[in-house]
Amino acid sequence: MVGEFIGQVSQRILEGLVRQLARLNPNPNLLSVIGLGINIFAAVLYGLGRFFSAGLVMIFANVFDMLDGRVARLTGRVTKFGAFLDSSLDRLSDMVVFLGIIIFYSRDTQHHSTLYAALTGAALIGSVMVSYTSARAESLIPKCDVGFLRRPERVVLLILGSLGNKMPATIWLLFVLSYWTFAHRLYHTWRLTREESGDAKPESSPQPEASEPRQDAPLRLGHDPV
Repeated sequence: MVGEFIGQVSQRILEGLVRQLARLNPNPNLLSVIGLGINIFAAVLYGLGRFFSAGLVMIFANVFDMLDGRVARLTGRVTKFGAFLDSSLDRLSDMVVFLGIIIFYSRDTQHHSTLYAALTGAALIGSVMVSYTSARAESLIPKCDVGFLRRPERVVLLILGSLGNKMPATIWLLFVLSYWTFAHRLYHTWRLTREESGDAKPESSPQPEASEPRQDAPLRLGHDPV
């Protein structure tokens, strides 16, 4: 009940922001680019070890990320390229933030840790593969959004870990859950494609006896496609 109330309040605030922005009639693609810039700023803060500030910037950046599509719909400026650009810049924003954390753990400071730099790099690869498998699978099956660690969940984990100063635990969670989600999507796609190929098999039926071709019907060369 409390979660539902928070969700409703957040939705109202977001809708208010969208209406105010729509009055300015901005280019939604420009909003997507600005969102990327804010995420780059967050990545710089991560690289400097200012996790709490980076978490606050991440909140702002991802609220901004949600605005571009909504503003595009409200102003009637939805385009295929806009959707492509938004999705592409979201992936880039993810990778830039992970890169900032890798830089922090790779620097020659008291916080230097080869383990956490490597784990963050592995989590980055896992997050990319989660997105890739979804995009690739949906060329084969209708939908592939299964698994826990989608982009919103990754962002929330990063924000909570940053604000609570629990980055090592957050990195472990991102690492484990990203590959769990990746494996889940592989299995989901395998299962559905297997079911579809099974349904596509023609049922066996008795073959008609061969007969002489009709004189008025053309002969068919080759074989029918399976």
